[in-house]
Amino acid sequence: MTSDCPDTSSALKIVGISGNTHRPSRSRALVETIAQHVASQLPAEYVLYDIVDAGPGLGAAFERDELPAMAERILAAIEGADALIVATPVYKGSYRGLFKHLFDLVDPLALIDRPVLIAATGGGPRHALVVEHHLRPLFGFFTALAMPTAVYASDSDFCEGEIVSPIVLDRIAVAAAQFAALIGLRARQAYAQALSASGSDPHGERTLPVRLIRAADGPEIVRIAPATGSRLTG
Repeated sequence: MTSDCPDTSSALKIVGISGNTHRPSRSRALVETIAQHVASQLPAEYVLYDIVDAGPGLGAAFERDELPAMAERILAAIEGADALIVATPVYKGSYRGLFKHLFDLVDPLALIDRPVLIAATGGGPRHALVVEHHLRPLFGFFTALAMPTAVYASDSDFCEGEIVSPIVLDRIAVAAAQFAALIGLRARQAYAQALSASGSDPHGERTLPVRLIRAADGPEIVRIAPATGSRLTG
């Protein structure tokens, strides 16, 4: 029997980048919260990296071939992702220098037409425009597709490491819906093209329920998989 559902064995790959040099962090929590909203709408494989994962060699590298292996792995993940969720803390009115240095080493052609959801965290509301004045131009250079809704969260929007502000949570919901809709549309188009090329004819579209399977702290791979009655542990 042939299934009409897309093959999830080659799941969409969404890479999250948190521009922090420590864990836990508010920027990481923001990326995770956004990913959870995306997970409720879209099956995908989600990988989250913090800048600290690249190691101290990132700042010492003037050229890409001078990077340590882990930093190169992060760059390869960014360039190979189907979509990106990116958040950075704000320092002195801008993104962290190491965050910018990481993206300075990304191939200029690697992110063309790539969906990107941009976000930032800061000490207060005066930093809120960093997403529009710094992050959006950065990904505009790459001709990536930055979502029309960006997300900014202040220290006061968090409690015990979690976002509690209804306003920020509503904005996350809007941004995640835009992000999932665009990625989902592209996936359906690719699936239809594959069926057409193989001569198959789908008999209807099915919605895949999803759940987020969390991994341990550190560089993590979290599969957003079709929901079942089973529970994965590890």
